[in-house]
Amino acid sequence: MRLGNLIHKEHMTAPVTHANNVKLITGSLLGAIAAILQSAGLFGGVGYIFSIMATGPIVLATLTSLRIGFLTFTVTGLLLMIIQPSEVLVFLFTTGLLGVSLGAAFRKAKKQTTVVFIGGLALATGIMALLYVFRFPVLGPGVSTNINTGIPAGIFVFSLFYSFIWMRLSMTGMKYLNKIISNTFLEEN
Repeated sequence: MRLGNLIHKEHMTAPVTHANNVKLITGSLLGAIAAILQSAGLFGGVGYIFSIMATGPIVLATLTSLRIGFLTFTVTGLLLMIIQPSEVLVFLFTTGLLGVSLGAAFRKAKKQTTVVFIGGLALATGIMALLYVFRFPVLGPGVSTNINTGIPAGIFVFSLFYSFIWMRLSMTGMKYLNKIISNTFLEEN
């Protein structure tokens, strides 16, 4: 299958409608998982791999409901202020922002291309805000916090690629989340 065919088709990702209390419980659990994953960067090495996985729970919560997604994003940020304050800015402007934007894009757009572009644009904006507005070396000490024409272009290309990966992972994750919710929280009448 060609990459063009893979991106230009509709994503067909739709959450199953659940009661509000099930959505709230799901969002709470996903927020706690996201906070734990994001704070794993404290351990370095393998911890960074777990840290980037914090995007997943936020996407899934936002796919469940836009309101629950924003609440989960907020709760995760607040939990990180307690668990590991050094990760709050990184979460709010990168992993969390990507999660909310991808989830919202899944709910509002039908084409995978649009979902990838919205997620990539949000991530690139967040990274550049950290780098150039807050002067936070989110890309490491080797990347200057002074504006350079090549770096924003590279950030945008990387963000699109990263958004594509998370879009594909989220489509798979939503299938499993719907099965788990249906089997765990809901009883057959």
